[in-house]
Amino acid sequence: MAEEERVESKAPEIPDRLFFRIGDVSDLTGVETYVLRFWEGEFPTLSPKKASNGQRQYRRKDVQMVLEIKRLLWDDEYTIPGARKALKERAKKKRTTPPKPRQASLLEPELTVDVQALADINKELREILALLKK
Repeated sequence: MAEEERVESKAPEIPDRLFFRIGDVSDLTGVETYVLRFWEGEFPTLSPKKASNGQRQYRRKDVQMVLEIKRLLWDDEYTIPGARKALKERAKKKRTTPPKPRQASLLEPELTVDVQALADINKELREILALLKK
């Protein structure tokens, strides 16, 4: 039997919405809903919110996480514990990597902070707050 060539699928474009229902995520990612519910229990990083009616509300980051888990498990053939470890290491690497210094653009003016002006504003806000509390 000839060895099948693995064709890596291009990640689908995620629509610009705040929330996705589980059926929407299933359609976008090609992962069955029962598998998504199973993955929620196996991967702590995948945690959709529940609406007042009990439906799962996936955010964009949750959909991206589903795609990453799918890639690790199905394309890279990780085990579930291996995929969990890979995601944990990736998150750790993101936390420890310092952000790149931002270069000032000629179009953006440099921000200067007038400390005295901020102190004056702070004082005025505190006075307003004191008046409102009376």
